[in-house]
Amino acid sequence: MRTHTDASEQPVRIFEVADRLPEHHSQLSLVWRHFKRDRLAILGGAIVLLLILVAIFADQLAPYDPAEPLDDGLTAQGMPVGSTLPATTRFILGTDSSGRDLLSRIVFGARVSLTVGVLANGLAVTIGVVLGSVGGYFRGWLGALPMRFTDMMMAFPSLLLAIALVAVLRPSLWVIVLVIGLVQWTWIARVVCGEVLSLREREFVTAAVCAGASSGRILFRHILPHLIPTAIVWGTLGIATNVMLEASLSYLGIGVQPPTPTWGGMIQQAQYYYRSAPWLMLFPGLAIMLTVLSFNLLGDGLRDALDPYQRR
Repeated sequence: MRTHTDASEQPVRIFEVADRLPEHHSQLSLVWRHFKRDRLAILGGAIVLLLILVAIFADQLAPYDPAEPLDDGLTAQGMPVGSTLPATTRFILGTDSSGRDLLSRIVFGARVSLTVGVLANGLAVTIGVVLGSVGGYFRGWLGALPMRFTDMMMAFPSLLLAIALVAVLRPSLWVIVLVIGLVQWTWIARVVCGEVLSLREREFVTAAVCAGASSGRILFRHILPHLIPTAIVWGTLGIATNVMLEASLSYLGIGVQPPTPTWGGMIQQAQYYYRSAPWLMLFPGLAIMLTVLSFNLLGDGLRDALDPYQRR
């Protein structure tokens, strides 16, 4: 009788422990515990936070108007300050060929790059998740049509397609956001479609179908929550790609137009001074590299933390 009593009490203890697990080991806490172990991801997140603060408070942080040439912004020979003289305390990073403070232009360039990167990638993730979910869940022509359209879009190089779209439209900040969002959603749609193809064969989806749930309810209530980690990871990694694409368009002269400062535009204007004033290309290039690297580090850390197989 004593052995039987112990055996009957054992499952109760197991269930009691299982009931207490969600309180102390929720999904969010597990993700955070795994994420904070990745020092590179923490470093990337700290740099991203710093860049966001710089972009938000650019008006307070920039020492000068980024579009205003300064009276002492050029040397007596008409060269940018810093080419023949060391950078002074008045111009920490020197000035450009028009006598404008380079630090102020880099600070305001962070606002443009992050605005384009975040908004364009939000648009790309939204389009990719919608088309990928429809293509992965539905069978027949309704599921095949979005994926064939995705294949057609992937046949065009992103940069060339963006150049063609910008050439038709008048370049501006919002046009660049729209164009980048319209050319960068294809890979997200492909990844989401593959995940939905796997999820629609799971038992909880089969149970929902047997219970009479509509396709829309199954997509929004049962499948879409499982796509949130993928959207977060691609939403972070995609910002780095979009910052690079915006810098490329600005370098080619079809991005955000002057006098709005952009990092790619600053490099394009500085290429004629790469020997006499190399800092004009160096500092904007470092800003692009730091931004792309930090978002990649953050995205890699989120991917590992949100993947249950990596956590194991």
